[in-house]
Amino acid sequence: MGFSRRRFLGSLAALPAAAACSSAPGAEGDAPGGRPGTPGKESRRPSPSPPASASRSGPRPLYLGTYTSAEGGGTGIAVASYDPATGRVSAAGTLTGVADPSYLAAHPNGRVVYAVSERADGAVTAVRLADRKMLGSRSTGGAGPCHLSVHPGGRWLLSANYASGSVAVHPIDASGAPGERTDLVTHSRPAPGPGQDGPHAHQILTSPDGGHVLAVDLGTDTVYTYRLDERKGTLTEVARARTRPGAGPRHLTFHPGGRYAYLANEVDDTVAVCAYDPDTGRLDIGEGQSTGADGDVTNHPAQVLVTADGAYAFLANRGHDSLARYAVEDDGARLRLLGTVPVAGDFPRQIAFSPDGRLLFTANQRSGTVSVFHVDRASGGLRLAGEPYASPVAVCALPL
Repeated sequence: MGFSRRRFLGSLAALPAAAACSSAPGAEGDAPGGRPGTPGKESRRPSPSPPASASRSGPRPLYLGTYTSAEGGGTGIAVASYDPATGRVSAAGTLTGVADPSYLAAHPNGRVVYAVSERADGAVTAVRLADRKMLGSRSTGGAGPCHLSVHPGGRWLLSANYASGSVAVHPIDASGAPGERTDLVTHSRPAPGPGQDGPHAHQILTSPDGGHVLAVDLGTDTVYTYRLDERKGTLTEVARARTRPGAGPRHLTFHPGGRYAYLANEVDDTVAVCAYDPDTGRLDIGEGQSTGADGDVTNHPAQVLVTADGAYAFLANRGHDSLARYAVEDDGARLRLLGTVPVAGDFPRQIAFSPDGRLLFTANQRSGTVSVFHVDRASGGLRLAGEPYASPVAVCALPL
């Protein structure tokens, strides 16, 4: 398979040690910074009710992505469970048959999980959770798919091919299986940014209003906005937003208010607040600001998450190996850095909330561990929930 830059970053000086699952430091308490100043109206509104599945007592399922072709990597999608109260994770087996399942996403109905195969001949695969049956795989039409998401209506699967700089659309049938690709768009313009050899689509997601699909491309320093034709499954570009040259945008997350989003820039080690117009799909990217990764360490921010009430944001820092905490202010228009918390692992590639928002999971690629934190929804504080869980070359955590 092609060995992409994104995979190379996570593997530097790490693959030989991956099988050993290096030990993690002890638990950390709440991060410094305390309670932020008064947030805007969106931040003060009550938290949305968690989905019905989130309120069930007892263990909940957790699925973990890996690289099966990496030295010391996994053998498929790892299956585990977690205790929603304590955060304790327990092993529950492996779903084999998917090569290099480096990113996972669930169908809105919670019954099917989708995985990319991050290989030269990229593919997406659906797994029915009730009986762990593979429902089928389809080619993405590109190389190195690294992200996928399900359109909120549940009828379309969207994927991003990192190595070939393209995004794909697949229909989803009534069983949850993906059909033949209905569209493939390659980011041929603008020209690649400084130090890049071409386009590198890193993420594809739907805006909160459901009206637009946005694709983040690290190679072209651009976020593309598309309209999805929900009858044909085709994408039409309606806007594009450029970061400053060499920023290397990686991951975009929307504020629940729908008017702002936050962009993690992998290459220049910044995070930016973006204004979003739901009518036109236009995204205006603000100036990059600190990730909290001070000192001489080389840092590559990976992913931003925002709490359901819009009051706090968290950023995964690979290299600094921390979670940056931000207070979200002015109805989402401003991020104020509160401090950082060590992830108790090495190279946090991806982060995810539990459905009720009380736990935050970090998939630590180089240490081969998953750390779980309790989230204080009043202060945005993070508290490590015991020792990290060992999982070979952990690159994605999907708690359900």
